[in-house]
Amino acid sequence: MSNPTLTPDIQRIVDSQHHDPFSVLGRHPDGEDNIVIRVNIPDCIEVSIAEGSLPMDRIPDTNIFEYRGPAKGIPEHYRLIWRDSDHNEYVTHDPYSFPPQIPDFDLHIFNEGKHWHAYRLLGANTHVADGVEGVLFAVWAPNAERVSVVGDFNHWNGRQYLMRVRGGSGVWELFIPGLKPGALYKFEIRHRGTGNIMLKTDPYGQSFELRPSTSSIVTGKTTYLWDDQDWMKNRAERDWLHGPMSVYEVHLGSWQRGPDGEFLNYRELAERLVSYSLDMGFSHIELMPITEHPFDASWGYQTTGYFAPTSRFGSPDDFRFFVDYCHQHGIGVFLDWVPAHFPKDAHGLAWFDGEPLYEHADPRKGEHLDWSTLIYNYERHEVKGFLLSSAVFWLEEYHLDGIRVDAVASMLYLDYSREEWIPNKYGGNENLEAMEFLRELNSVVHAEHPGALIMAEESTSWPQVTRPVYLGGLGFSMKWNMGWMNDTLRYISLDPVYRQYHHDLLTFSMLYAFTENFILPFSHDEVVHGKGSMLTKMPGDEWQKFANLRLLYTYMFTHPGKKLLFMGLEFGQGFEWDSAGVVDWDVLQYPFHEGLRRLVKDLNHLYRNYSALYFYEFEWQGFDWVDCHDSHQSILSYLRKGDDESLIVIVNFTPIPRDDYRIGVPYPGKYHEILNSDSEYYGGSNVGNGMVPLEAIEEAWMDRPYSVTVTVPPLGAVILRPEYKPSEEETDEAQDNAEGETSAEELSTEPAIGKEATSGVKSKSETTSASRKPSSTKAKTASTGAVAKKTTAKKTTEKKAAAPKVSASSQKRKA
Repeated sequence: MSNPTLTPDIQRIVDSQHHDPFSVLGRHPDGEDNIVIRVNIPDCIEVSIAEGSLPMDRIPDTNIFEYRGPAKGIPEHYRLIWRDSDHNEYVTHDPYSFPPQIPDFDLHIFNEGKHWHAYRLLGANTHVADGVEGVLFAVWAPNAERVSVVGDFNHWNGRQYLMRVRGGSGVWELFIPGLKPGALYKFEIRHRGTGNIMLKTDPYGQSFELRPSTSSIVTGKTTYLWDDQDWMKNRAERDWLHGPMSVYEVHLGSWQRGPDGEFLNYRELAERLVSYSLDMGFSHIELMPITEHPFDASWGYQTTGYFAPTSRFGSPDDFRFFVDYCHQHGIGVFLDWVPAHFPKDAHGLAWFDGEPLYEHADPRKGEHLDWSTLIYNYERHEVKGFLLSSAVFWLEEYHLDGIRVDAVASMLYLDYSREEWIPNKYGGNENLEAMEFLRELNSVVHAEHPGALIMAEESTSWPQVTRPVYLGGLGFSMKWNMGWMNDTLRYISLDPVYRQYHHDLLTFSMLYAFTENFILPFSHDEVVHGKGSMLTKMPGDEWQKFANLRLLYTYMFTHPGKKLLFMGLEFGQGFEWDSAGVVDWDVLQYPFHEGLRRLVKDLNHLYRNYSALYFYEFEWQGFDWVDCHDSHQSILSYLRKGDDESLIVIVNFTPIPRDDYRIGVPYPGKYHEILNSDSEYYGGSNVGNGMVPLEAIEEAWMDRPYSVTVTVPPLGAVILRPEYKPSEEETDEAQDNAEGETSAEELSTEPAIGKEATSGVKSKSETTSASRKPSSTKAKTASTGAVAKKTTAKKTTEKKAAAPKVSASSQKRKA
């Protein structure tokens, strides 16, 4: 029996202050043929080495046991047999018998911020070391004096599993043999300067407890078998620039819930959401952040788990099923992702190792005062690598089709929403390091995941957000058009009598529509924080509110740019969105709400089936004004064009129907009304152009060789399709111009609109008008049309349309 003694090094282990516990614990030479083995096991009453049943001696007044003796017969990875104070017996390999597991090269590229799969190294990963199964823990904490793994497997005792630091990398690691997936864990970190001890969740954790609990959960390698190979292959080859994209933005916690108000599982949500999205004609679902977060009311925008789908709706494999199910049914999935800031929760990234690490130390650069959150320090390579690795993780491990980057403007400007700020090295307000991070993010994602899209929520006029990095741009695929959204909502909220004085709010967007690849968003941001619902933004009585909203959505779907609608907006929910509640599906029993839903459904299918509405959404060739000057009557008319088809859109933002409204058209022949937002099928007054095609005459108007007279409904829009087909010579020329581009047929995933929609919208193959025959109550006007270029308009006599009577049931549901 040896007589173990307490040395200064051992005392530091006892005090949990040793930065290199492997220099004391584990197996070490002790003379020519002998070894010394030390283990540190709190709450242990006796321990022995299994191979040879060799007892170990306790160092007095410590939890450290020591064996000194011959090395013969003791393998490199020996096992320990020990009993705790409750006389439970355990047999384990000694973690301190294993050498470092993370290769030096991986640590090197991690420190350079270039390890795009850092989540495979850091965090808690199931691992096999020299044939022994267990879990490899690793965490970046360069300012720590000591880091321990704590969990339900060691009674959360930071004195047992002390980690080793890997040189100057700042990375601490420890392989714990025998540990299984499902274990709860955290990192206990002691700051080397102050001695303060922090208990932190894993920044790279891939699963977490359901809030309010905050422990990370060890996850094993997934056994999920994906069945979306066709989708992934087609996505990589798809010409998304010239394809339709209509996005349904969803907050999973409040879209639908169970009968007792409980959250639904990802699997059940997948089936319900896909069924609804397919019926409505949406091509993609965008999820508000489902990255793990502690506070429901943050909606996921204050993230603590950048590598973990929230446990509110199930397990990581449940979320894999969600994405897989969407893909198998032709629906893409985007994730709202937040690399701009993070919360101050004590268990999270804030002051992670005892001082600012992920955030800037100076609050003038490191804190968002508006949101009471912290800003990432993009100057640190490891922080950039953390975020890049997170983006790659979601695209690679969960097959997501893209990410929407939240609050990009707050990243780009050093003076964003602050009075005190620090200029960059050139004296400007541009955040150069954030710019570099965003460019690298987009370059990496586009190179590694063809077909994946990165979208910026950027609310300023920052140039070239969606232009390639090699041309000086930020490299995003698309940008939310916040200017269009704000101008349009400001305009539509005006009483129609005043709209003629603000006509520029509608026409201004076409001055910059093709400077970026734009998405037109009506998102959750427009229906929260006292802004009211979309319906309550509309002026007038109930009929006029719904007419305005139908008009607004028709204008949106015919304006250049991809489309995005937040849940509930598609049927005019009357109340502002409440994340703690559920979307008000009950209102669909009322005609106006159901009519609006039908319109959005038909708009989606119309948009996806007519290449004129989507092929040139980012290019000037897809749009041409017919007349943008009729401010007096608050009417816009314009052409949407593809290579082989054109549509004419006329929108009337007054409650006055316009009979005999003359517009210039490019082709002779018949024009068919294929959609009328005022159709009674949608809850409108049914003022329109009937079943009979309109005949163009050879009379120049608005600088066009032909013209046609149209009935334009009150607070309504009509879409006309010409029968004219381009000549073979014109078609060949168009094909030459578009050589190598994907055809409209290949891009369209929807069949022609069927009989169900014949009351409101027609397919290409049908030649009758979309609107039902005009009702006998249709108001008449003497108008001959808008003022054309080089022509004199006839005087008009205006007569206000009588709004339909509101049913008793609808009156009860007034917004």
